[in-house]
Amino acid sequence: MMIRAENLTKRYGNNKVLNGVNFNVEKGEIYGFLGHNGVGKTTTMNILAGIIGYNDGDITLNSLDMKNNRSNLKGMIGYLPEEPKFYPYMTSNEYLTFIGEVLGFNKNKIKVRNKELLELVKLEKSSNRKIGGYSRGMKQRLGIAVSMYNNPEILLLDEPSSALDPTGRKDVINIIKNLKNLGITVFLSTHILSDIERICDKVGILYNGKIILEEKLDMLKQRYLHSIYDIEFENNINQETIDEIKEDWIKDIEVKDNIMNLHVDENIDSRDIIALLSELNIPILSLNLRRSNLEDIFIKVVNENE
Repeated sequence: MMIRAENLTKRYGNNKVLNGVNFNVEKGEIYGFLGHNGVGKTTTMNILAGIIGYNDGDITLNSLDMKNNRSNLKGMIGYLPEEPKFYPYMTSNEYLTFIGEVLGFNKNKIKVRNKELLELVKLEKSSNRKIGGYSRGMKQRLGIAVSMYNNPEILLLDEPSSALDPTGRKDVINIIKNLKNLGITVFLSTHILSDIERICDKVGILYNGKIILEEKLDMLKQRYLHSIYDIEFENNINQETIDEIKEDWIKDIEVKDNIMNLHVDENIDSRDIIALLSELNIPILSLNLRRSNLEDIFIKVVNENE
């Protein structure tokens, strides 16, 4: 196991931000760490990065206990905060050279490493431009390069695609995919669920200071994903109409005003839905089939825990 947290607790005064958090990340995984803003994702990332301490629990990184091996773990972890800071008057090449010098690399090694990283994050053509003129997406990519400089085994990414335009997000996601190919374990904190679906192997949902769900993404989809029929009725839906729709293959019914969301088994044909609705003798304006996604799962799991 590359990262293991057991009963992790963090308090700020009387406020318990993390209340017995448990998660496991295997070597080479991209782990999606999910949760609403303000639930403690960044606090957890800062703890894993060794920036802040914690009150109780245990953290193990690559079989090393964090409390007793801080010096041995420094070179193993790379960290990209949500808003990385740079010297805007430097070029990306100059900034990476500065990082290499801080880490004690010689000039030849710095030159080689800069080239590798700038190619990895697709900034080689902009390497001599001032960072102050970079877009937010370019700065995020440079931040990934900085966090990767010392060849870490574990990379912590805190909201790496937050506030980026679609092109910037796509660039960052593609880079993270490439990191997996390099065998790097990625711990990715985000609230953008579509990004998780595209790249993650496992997800953990943080809520009220605890992990309320942790599962491989493919298994999660098998367990939770199903077909949803969005039905628009002419008039608002009453309880009597809901009570009339009773079938074993209906997993869930959600209603708001004149819209009904009918969650059904995967093997149910649209003809079954039409036959069921026709028995109601109620005017229907539209019927639309869609697949549930990770956002549906997230909302369902959080609602169950509330």
